[in-house]
Amino acid sequence: MRTQVGIVGAGPAGLLLSHLLHLHGISSVVLEIRDREYIEHRVRAGVLEQATVDTLREAGLADRLDAMGLRHEGIELRFDGEGHRVPMTELTGRAITVYGQQEIVKDLVARRLADGGDIRFEVSEVRLDGLTGSEPKIHFRHGGRDDELVCDFVAGCDGFHGVCRDSAPDAALNVYEREYPFAWLGILAEAKPAVDELIYCLHERGFALYSMRSPTISRLYLQVPVDEDLENWPDDRIWDELAGRFTLTGSDWRPTEGPILEKGITPMRSFVTEPMQFARLLLAGDAAHIVPPTGAKGLNLAVNDVHLMARALDAWFSSGDDALLNRYTDDALRRVWRVQHLSWWMTQMLHRFPGDDPYQHRLQIAQLRNVVDSRAYATALSENYVG
Repeated sequence: MRTQVGIVGAGPAGLLLSHLLHLHGISSVVLEIRDREYIEHRVRAGVLEQATVDTLREAGLADRLDAMGLRHEGIELRFDGEGHRVPMTELTGRAITVYGQQEIVKDLVARRLADGGDIRFEVSEVRLDGLTGSEPKIHFRHGGRDDELVCDFVAGCDGFHGVCRDSAPDAALNVYEREYPFAWLGILAEAKPAVDELIYCLHERGFALYSMRSPTISRLYLQVPVDEDLENWPDDRIWDELAGRFTLTGSDWRPTEGPILEKGITPMRSFVTEPMQFARLLLAGDAAHIVPPTGAKGLNLAVNDVHLMARALDAWFSSGDDALLNRYTDDALRRVWRVQHLSWWMTQMLHRFPGDDPYQHRLQIAQLRNVVDSRAYATALSENYVG
């Protein structure tokens, strides 16, 4: 097979890139190891920055987003038994929208197939070859036979554990990473959210987050030890611990409970690859960087990456201008490191670290009070959070 851009990975990054390239008249083939059912139903991120929503609208992908997405104009920071709202839209003129990643994937798959796009599900044994030449190849197995995709560029959108990043020589990439000494226990519950906006909570027993995916589905998280066993957390204990951490002084407020549809434990880490390209290989999304979910930035970073990548590839294919391609890493990393800082800052301000003493906890309270009492601090948080 021959195409202009071979895309490995049918997550939001790979699918959106394929669609943006299509709008520029550039052909692509998307290769995905999972089946369509899996990628359309795996629950991941759900908080979209204003710029992400704008990108999807401009690309003609926002019909369901506009109908189902939940616009939020603020967040609550809860600590010392008190809740404090940060009015993001009032401070920045921008907002966030809650709309599940799996819904974005559904929208993208449906649109690509309707436009005649080529998505190959359930491929295996993916291997890249010839990246330093003018016609790199992607070898893979699909439908019981070996195949080969010849292209001008390869877009690695296959996540942290994918094959694309590892296809570049070790000496060509620098890796920066940090692993945090705790994890998030997350649940998806069939329960009407008890709040209208997200709550970020610092408690003496650790961090908690109240989020949602729809008017009837809640998404909640608890900080737990990094080596925690999920078997130690039956449903009743989860709900009791959530209620305890979200406690408001003088109130019996607690989260709305309901059947837990899904639960899991996610380690916290930061990871950045520099550069985000090697010869004819371009990396995007989790293949190039990971951020702690505290700042809700992983999906938004991926969208920014492929927006830049599509623009650079369009310039190259339409006029042979390689300036944007040569700048892809620098342009993308400006945003990546800004987001890395935001995610690190929010993580260290809202989590209890092993060995933390009361002094450290009071410093965190002081940081949070600065954010909620100072318009300048609140504006800085809001500008970064809404994008």
